[in-house]
Amino acid sequence: MTTINLHNRDFLKELDFTADELIYLIELARSLKAAKKNRTERQLLTGRNIALVFEKTSTRTRCAFEVGAYDQGAHVTYLDPSGSQMGHKESVADTARVLSRYYDAIEYRGSRQAIVEELAEYASVPVYNGLTDEWHPTQMLADFMTMLEHSGKPAGEIRYAFMGDGRFNMGRSLLITGAILGADVRIVAPRALWPNQELQDQARAIAARSGARVTLTDNVAAGLNGVDFVHTDVWVSMGEDKQVWDERIRLLLPYQVNPQALAMTGNPNVKFMHCLPAFHDDKTSLGREIFAKTGLKGLEVTDDVFDSPMNVAFDQAENRLHTIKALLVATLADPDDLAAGVHVASGHRPNGAGR
Repeated sequence: MTTINLHNRDFLKELDFTADELIYLIELARSLKAAKKNRTERQLLTGRNIALVFEKTSTRTRCAFEVGAYDQGAHVTYLDPSGSQMGHKESVADTARVLSRYYDAIEYRGSRQAIVEELAEYASVPVYNGLTDEWHPTQMLADFMTMLEHSGKPAGEIRYAFMGDGRFNMGRSLLITGAILGADVRIVAPRALWPNQELQDQARAIAARSGARVTLTDNVAAGLNGVDFVHTDVWVSMGEDKQVWDERIRLLLPYQVNPQALAMTGNPNVKFMHCLPAFHDDKTSLGREIFAKTGLKGLEVTDDVFDSPMNVAFDQAENRLHTIKALLVATLADPDDLAAGVHVASGHRPNGAGR
């Protein structure tokens, strides 16, 4: 792999990065994961300060940024949905200017992509997208790291499907990232819930250059045939009105990840993935509410799949830590210190050695 330098780069969406840059971040994460396990990790971010601006709450994203920063010697300030004046008494641009005077980087998790883009425009430090309605780039690093670990294949030989509502961040990001990395990526969903045509065209144009295979289909059996991984996500996204539940469940119940769906892959080693949290039982307040209304204990995935050896979602969740830490190190560490302090392997070319 050629030398990659991401120092001071923003991380706003997958489209901003090349395949080699994304693979570099994943390989850096693998090195940092091994160092943490072996207790040989070197702190490269001592004295750095990172602002975490959360307009949407989170478990994995917040914890991954906090622990990743602490492991590397950095400090964080968490601003919850009520802890910032941004958008209320102070503009996004002014918030970016102020936070840049205090912090070495800014993370944002919220609704509109335009907000994180505006933060980056006016900030003088790197800005990271922790999730917006349109994109979830830090999740993609963890997802591909997990698929590389569990398949042993280069990214360009991995076959995976996303089942569910393809219009929001997970479906969009999995489609585009798979296209960039040369994978065989399928969106399996009702046509009404496919990503918009512009995004489909972008994915196909990228795939034409990378060698990726891009498929959008409403046929579950065809979409799942031969895949290594089946992804899904909640059927109603954060911030959507509960009134959409009935129609969304009607549309998506045929696309539920259950044992019958996984059997359609024809792959006895197929793995299930989910960015979490998942509605797979009635052990949460919302799960009980859905069960009382619909009689369904699982929505996007059934409990017998979720509570099975096929489920690698918790490996995926752990890898949020390692990939987010890699992002912090790659963008904030002194390049010379990074080169001296972390060995980054180059064993996973995006499209395999033969392409």
